[in-house]
Amino acid sequence: MKLSLVPAIILVLISLSMSACNLHKEGEAHQEHHKFVLTSPVAKDVVITQQYVAQIHSQRHINVRALVGGYLEEIQVKEGQMVKKGDLMFKILPTLYLAKLDAESAEADLAQLEYNNTKKLADEKVVSPNEVALFQAKLSKALAKKKLAAAELNFTDVRAPFDGIIDCLLQREGSLIKEGEDLTTLSDNSLMWVYFNVPEARYLEYMASLGQDQDPRIELVLANGSTFPHAGKINAIEAKFDNKTGNIPFRADFSNPDRLLRHGQTGTVLIHRTLHNAIVIPQRAVFEILDKRYVKLVGKDGKVHQREIVIQNELDDIFVIKSGLDVNDKFILEGVQQAFEGHDVEDAEFRKPEEVMANQKNHAE
Repeated sequence: MKLSLVPAIILVLISLSMSACNLHKEGEAHQEHHKFVLTSPVAKDVVITQQYVAQIHSQRHINVRALVGGYLEEIQVKEGQMVKKGDLMFKILPTLYLAKLDAESAEADLAQLEYNNTKKLADEKVVSPNEVALFQAKLSKALAKKKLAAAELNFTDVRAPFDGIIDCLLQREGSLIKEGEDLTTLSDNSLMWVYFNVPEARYLEYMASLGQDQDPRIELVLANGSTFPHAGKINAIEAKFDNKTGNIPFRADFSNPDRLLRHGQTGTVLIHRTLHNAIVIPQRAVFEILDKRYVKLVGKDGKVHQREIVIQNELDDIFVIKSGLDVNDKFILEGVQQAFEGHDVEDAEFRKPEEVMANQKNHAE
């Protein structure tokens, strides 16, 4: 009985081994006949967006200071108030300056009389012309002192130098003000200057694009995520780079008719630029090895060839290619992991690049 079991056991083992071999061969056949999807790069106009953290400044933001010392007699404005050019904002007690003007006016009148009398005597040949010149100089000096006193009296009225918004009031009525002391700040918010730092490589890209197309579209995103309703324009680039950061400051100007923007705000500048006839491919066709990016092409010989590519710009789900591909190449879109260098590609489906890109989130325009 024991001897009769041996052939049966051998037959079972042979049968299991043959089944395992058949399963392995079926798996290999399945891998060898994997269906690949191919497509080609497409050349289209693509809008790329670059974003930068920005600081918002009023085009004119000044400290309003007292030009003369004295007691602050009146405050004609409130914090946050809009004022027009020439509006009276502060009045410093003018008593001393008024008295000084009266005194200098009297001196000027006296000098005028002395000059007139001397001139008359000179015409009658009683005194020499030198006497006339002396009293004329005295009159000029008196008139200059009167003019200075009048200016100092005018300085007691502090008026708005331009249309703007009053900031915090730094003094109160009755305060003793020193000459040059700050009273408040005034901001002209009709036009806002928005500053942001641009890396050297992007600065060179921007300069190279000037004159090739219309100006890039400039938007400002505010702290709450909303987009400012008015477009901006880059109107200034500073003269030098910051050697520590490798950046150069740009300034974009935004019209602010509703006075929504205020001095000191922050935001994000978006620069939208159109690349014409850019070569684009889906990101999912690209893989990375040691900081280099590759695609797998299918050549005319039907075999897989790995090729390095250089990315110019990266969007959410597409790459703009700087070098390594052109519209005549065919690369593997689906099945990249199953394709190996030198393998024959059979049973491949080719999809039109326009159809592939139409399904991307950031498809070419």
